[in-house]
Amino acid sequence: MVAIVLAAGNGRKMFPFDLTRQKCAIPIANEPIVRRLVRQLQIAGIERFVVVTGHNAGQVREAILGDMGQGTWDTGTGKRRSGETVKRGSAEAERRGEVIFVHQQQRDGTATATLLALKEVTDADEFIVAYGDVVLTQKDVTALVQAHRDSNAIATVLVQRLTPPLDSRDWICAQVDGNRVVQVQGHPRDASHRLAGLFAFRKEAIPFLESNPGVMRSVPVGGMPPLEAELAQSLQMLVEAGKEVAAVETQGFVVDVDKPWHILEAAHYVVNELREQFDEDQIAPTAKIDDSAEIEGRIVLGEGCVIGKRVVVSGFLLADVGTKIVNGAILRGRIVAGRNCRIRDYCLLGDSVLGHHCIVGHGAEFEGVAFNTVYLYHYCEVFGVLGEAVDIGAATVCGTLRFDDGETVHKVLGRREIPHIGANASYIGDFSRTGVNAILMPGVKVGSYCCVGPGVVLYDDLPHRTLVLVRQDLERREWGPERYGW
Repeated sequence: MVAIVLAAGNGRKMFPFDLTRQKCAIPIANEPIVRRLVRQLQIAGIERFVVVTGHNAGQVREAILGDMGQGTWDTGTGKRRSGETVKRGSAEAERRGEVIFVHQQQRDGTATATLLALKEVTDADEFIVAYGDVVLTQKDVTALVQAHRDSNAIATVLVQRLTPPLDSRDWICAQVDGNRVVQVQGHPRDASHRLAGLFAFRKEAIPFLESNPGVMRSVPVGGMPPLEAELAQSLQMLVEAGKEVAAVETQGFVVDVDKPWHILEAAHYVVNELREQFDEDQIAPTAKIDDSAEIEGRIVLGEGCVIGKRVVVSGFLLADVGTKIVNGAILRGRIVAGRNCRIRDYCLLGDSVLGHHCIVGHGAEFEGVAFNTVYLYHYCEVFGVLGEAVDIGAATVCGTLRFDDGETVHKVLGRREIPHIGANASYIGDFSRTGVNAILMPGVKVGSYCCVGPGVVLYDDLPHRTLVLVRQDLERREWGPERYGW
C-alpha cells in the first residue's frame, strides 16, 4: 500500500505564519507535522510515499528527508528516534521506504492533487490519502489502515464525532450510520462527524476522482463552496453510486492545523501524549542536576543538559541535548525544550514548547510555543506563539485579560470567530521583533518581518513587512539651577 501525503496548500488562514511557512512543516513539540504523520504511517506498515508539495515546498522536503532522529522524541515509545526512518535517494529508499515528491503548480483541490500523485504509482491497488496538516494519534492512524485492509469497502475514512466546541458549520462532515458513511457534506448545519484528514481507497475509486466536478456540490443551500476539486466530493459520489464507504471513528485527538491557535491546541495534546510515555525519570549520563534544585514531577534530560542552582521544576520537563536551565529559573507545568536552549536567571515558564537554541533570560515570563532561536532576554510577559528568530524587547507585555473578561473575536479571511483555545494569545510571525515597553493587546497578531517599536500599544493586527512606531509631541522648556532658587 502507498500513502499520498498532501502538503501543497497556501495556508491562507494561518496568518501570521502563512508567508514564511508551509503549515504542514510547522513543528509541534519540535517535530514537523508532516514528519510525524509519515512516521505514524510507517509504523502502521506503509513503506511507499508520494508527497504533493506546493507553497514553500522546500520546507516539506526538509521536514521529511532531514534527520528524523535529531532533537525529536517518539511519542509512541518515549525514546529518541534513530534518524533512519526516511532516507534520501532511491537506493536507500528500498530499504527504509520510498519517498517521491511531486509539485502541484496550481493548487486547485485535494482530488486533483491525489490524481497527480497517482501518476507516480500506477501499480498501486490500494492507497492512503493523508492531509499533511493534521495531527493525529498513532492508534487512530493504525486503526484506519488496518480497518481498510480488513474490509471490502471501496473507501475507508477516519472521522471524529462532533461534540462541543466542534461545530459542523466549520468542517467538511460525514453522516455516519454504524460504521458506514451515508453522506458527505461541506459545512452543513448539522452532522454526526467531521472528516479527520485520513482516507484509504481501492483503485476502483479512481474514476470517481477523475470525474470530480471541481467544486463541492454536496453543500447546504447557500453554502458557497470554492471552485476546488475536493476529495470529499468524490467520496459523496461514491456514496451516491451505492459504493461502500466505511467509517473509523477516532479514539484520540484530532487537530487540523489550519489557523494559528491550532498550534497551541496541537502542542497541548502532543506534550500530554509525550508525558504519558514516561513512567520514570530519564537522565542522560552526561546530564547534571545541582543539589539545590527543587524538582517535583517527571524530568527527561538529554546529553549535556544542566539543571543548575536554585532551579525549580514542578510538573513535566523534557529537555533536549545541551539545554541548560540555571540560576533560579522556575518551570511550572508541562514543558518541552529543544536543543541548546538557555533558560536562566529567575525566568518563569508555564506550559510551553521551546524550539532549538532559544533563550529565556532574566525575569522573562512565557507560556505557549516558541519556534527555533527565539530570544526573551530580559523582563517580559508573553503568552502565545512566537515565530522563528523572534526577538522580544525588554518589558514587552502581551495582554491576556480583557476588561470585559471575554474572548477576543478574530477575523480569518473576513470571517469572525472566537477560538476555543488561545483567543487572547499573541501571535508573532517569523523574523520579527519588539522594542522596549511594547504592549500587544489580547489576541493581536504580528506578521513576519515586522518591528513593533518602543512604547507602542498595539490594538490591531500588523501586516507582514511592517514597522510601527509611536509618534509623540515633545514640549521643551528651559531648565536649570534658577528653578531651584540659585
